[in-house]
Amino acid sequence: MLDRLIGSVLVVLLSSNFVTGKMKIEILKIHDLNPNRETQISNLFKQLGGEKAQTNLKEVLEEENSITLAYCEANNVVIGIASMCTYKVKSGKKGWIEDVVVDEKYRGEGIGRRLMEKLLEEGKKKNLTEILLFTEDHRIAAIQLYSDLGFQLKESRIYTLKIQ
Repeated sequence: MLDRLIGSVLVVLLSSNFVTGKMKIEILKIHDLNPNRETQISNLFKQLGGEKAQTNLKEVLEEENSITLAYCEANNVVIGIASMCTYKVKSGKKGWIEDVVVDEKYRGEGIGRRLMEKLLEEGKKKNLTEILLFTEDHRIAAIQLYSDLGFQLKESRIYTLKIQ
């Protein structure tokens, strides 16, 4: 019986996508970029769905562009990203979180939460007064995560105007 139990546990472990080895959540800096990491992030971004255009990552990380990009890397593979832009307006110092995505093979393992917590920690360091984000109605797991982290649905409308 013990052999069967050990065998079952082994099958579960081998079939699981649980991240083994060294996993880290870091803030990506421009000097951390290399062609392999750029390609991995580009491919991961595509999992957000649709045919969203991608801006060159070096441009995104330029110092004058107020972006904090958190990433999760396991075994030298980027498996999650989340970004936050920061800006000052008359109503305060704000952050706007976008492009939160975890590789579909690793969803449900708490990586999205850890990425978000990293961005919230950065927001506190920057003394932000408010952090906003937008998500689509069909992203149920993301909505639950944001709610669990203390985000509240704001009664407002978001309008968009495509310039290019």
